[in-house]
Amino acid sequence: MRHLLPVAALLLAAAPAAAADPPAKLRVIVFGAHPDDAELKAGGTAAKWAKLGHEVKLVSVTNGDIGHWKEAGGPLARRRLSEVRAAAKFLGVTTEVLDIHDGELEPTLENRKTITRLIRNWRADVVISHRPWDYHPDHRYVGVLVQDAAFMVAVPHFCPDAPPLKENPLFLYASDGFKKPYPFKPDIAVSIDDVIDAKLDAIHQLESQLYEGGALGSEEAFRLVPPASDQAARKAWFRKEHPWGKRDAAAADQYREALVTWYGPEKGKAVKHAEAFEVCEYGRRVTPEQVKKLFPFYE
Repeated sequence: MRHLLPVAALLLAAAPAAAADPPAKLRVIVFGAHPDDAELKAGGTAAKWAKLGHEVKLVSVTNGDIGHWKEAGGPLARRRLSEVRAAAKFLGVTTEVLDIHDGELEPTLENRKTITRLIRNWRADVVISHRPWDYHPDHRYVGVLVQDAAFMVAVPHFCPDAPPLKENPLFLYASDGFKKPYPFKPDIAVSIDDVIDAKLDAIHQLESQLYEGGALGSEEAFRLVPPASDQAARKAWFRKEHPWGKRDAAAADQYREALVTWYGPEKGKAVKHAEAFEVCEYGRRVTPEQVKKLFPFYE
């Protein structure tokens, strides 16, 4: 297995014992920097887990209160909270937005403890976040904080107010296109063809970001978008014109080799929409067989 086995072999070589099999009902937590990141990067896979009865939580580590070219402050934070709550209903997941100002996240000890408590209290088997290399400082620091929580979530005397996990979860990075210090590696690739409509319906709720342009939008750009009164036209425009509307199809082509590895040649080549994840070597030691139990989507 070209993508996963070198990582798994390295981790297993360092592990004192093989990881235990995951429970029948998985618990997954996904961290994004802003109220839209977790939905965009892992919403499809989250919906697949939820569809099978597993528990999934999407967390925005900041409240997104400067993520709009025209609006800001408390009203925008409340609007974006409402957006991700609406999106969560389509994905079948739980959502939470932390009250940290957008653009002001720092990798402090206090924030590390906050992330550690969230992972512990959710009793996570799988944790997903940004990589620590990204264009936005909030994205980078979410990656750093989650990465720093790996291992510590099982240490009893760190954050003793939250029960430690008996085993370190599998920590993963969501995909991105950045090349330095090294490009994203698709260790795990998931077909989301069966839930693509649910994901697109979910992210359709993120109007402040996808239809109004977020922090770098403009009134001129907003005029190109069909009006809110014509929701069908908006959805069609988003799928055809917006980069995020086409991203999962592009991911299927970009990570085709990994899809073939996990699904086999016939099914892997037929996947139209995908999400991909990279194993963080600081988390649980895994084998391909254990990954298939944590991602119970492969035949």
